[in-house]
Amino acid sequence: MRKLSVATLLVSCSLFFLFQGVAHAQQVDLYYGGSTIEAPAATSATGDHAPYSLRGGYYNTIGGDVLFFHHLGAGAEVSWKARQGDYAGQPTAPFRPVFYDFNAVFAPSFSHKVQPEFQAGIGAEDIRYYTGFYNYFTNTNYVSSKHFMSHFSVGLKLYTWGNFFIRPEADFYLVRNNVDFSADRANRYGVSIGYTLGSH
Repeated sequence: MRKLSVATLLVSCSLFFLFQGVAHAQQVDLYYGGSTIEAPAATSATGDHAPYSLRGGYYNTIGGDVLFFHHLGAGAEVSWKARQGDYAGQPTAPFRPVFYDFNAVFAPSFSHKVQPEFQAGIGAEDIRYYTGFYNYFTNTNYVSSKHFMSHFSVGLKLYTWGNFFIRPEADFYLVRNNVDFSADRANRYGVSIGYTLGSH
């Protein structure tokens, strides 16, 4: 079995410690979603940026948050491209972007059926370039290009049945030195489904 990457382990540990405070929390949310990335076109690349765009593809997202005080709390999530893409359109250069983020969360109580959510935090973009062979020293079949990023998100939880919700969302990434692609920014748009433990 392949070892978990450091970033995946960090997200898992963060979620674990966040959920240790469930007894003292006002609200705990867990969610899974699907989304896509919108990013500047390849033709808009300037300076050191390569003329390749991050846009397109289906992304899976899992995450959660814990609200402790007056609808303020913390959360973490990970989003990854479901299928490998072809870097620069070359089938011999498969790659997969992964985005990890850790956030402060503000989710005010608007009504019993509707709850807006705002997130801001930091994380990392991990671009995995698949090599076609398995490296027994690192227990991977890819090399990673990691970049620090800032993350901002807005979402709207719509409670359709009890504590189950549907959550349209927009995420904004500012990625430091993202020179493998056309720009240092990308936007992710999608919908999550989730469940709230506690009152909302």
